[in-house]
Amino acid sequence: MSDAEPPAGQPPQQQDQPGREHLMNPRPDYEPRYPGSGRLEGEVALITGGDSGIGRATAVLFAREGARVAIVYLEETDDAETTRAAVEAEGGQCLALAGDVGDPAFCHDAVTRTLETFGRLDVLVNNAAEQHVSDSVETITPEQLQRTFRTNIFGYFHMTQAALEHLDKGARIVNCGSITAIRGATHLIDYASTKGAITGFTRSLAQHLAPRGIRVNGVAPGPIWTPLIPATFPPDGTAQFGTTTPMGRAGQPNEVASCFLFLACADASYMTGQFLHPNGGDAMGS
Repeated sequence: MSDAEPPAGQPPQQQDQPGREHLMNPRPDYEPRYPGSGRLEGEVALITGGDSGIGRATAVLFAREGARVAIVYLEETDDAETTRAAVEAEGGQCLALAGDVGDPAFCHDAVTRTLETFGRLDVLVNNAAEQHVSDSVETITPEQLQRTFRTNIFGYFHMTQAALEHLDKGARIVNCGSITAIRGATHLIDYASTKGAITGFTRSLAQHLAPRGIRVNGVAPGPIWTPLIPATFPPDGTAQFGTTTPMGRAGQPNEVASCFLFLACADASYMTGQFLHPNGGDAMGS
């Protein structure tokens, strides 16, 4: 990202779910901003939602730090191929896996294919998510409720369960939460509820796995410019997105990926059950 201050809002735009990064204007900043230092050298990371947004930025940053990367995505093949190319441009290897994290069988297959390709698994990043605006809690349909929970929290359980058999002492799990878990969101009640569940999941899993030497932490971003935003909000929503933060703007994916790197490497060796809060200045309890 350049030193110039990015615009406060974004041009009005809207997409269908699940959103495509290559259709966004402007496109998010995902490129790593600093030289690598080998903090994940020789390791393998599996990242859900890795085709775009925070997942892409994290995959490319991990590659710069020496990791081989498997990315999971739902159906956004063009974006996934861009991520693969960006990982390879960093000198890394990238396995792209299309499927639904809400399906336990797919999660087991994704872990199996990662192990077959790379021979090990050191870091799991649970990041895939979806959200849908609802004006009232009464208008949230059972189908929407099931979809949101299936992706956002059931998927975290399924992928973690699939990976745990293959995670040795020293492995790390990093979950993507949200500022909405703490302050709520009147128009995203089901989404915020899943993010609250992720907070409890992360802290409970950290206690459960600490005796095995596996660290579990989370990142709770504020408003970040990703494909989820134009795929969720009407055009006037994107124009105002992020402008109410103390910093007056939305964050970029590469401003969040560094939090995932910190928690995924030895720099955070004495941290488990914790959350980092890249959110533009909103004061949040941990």
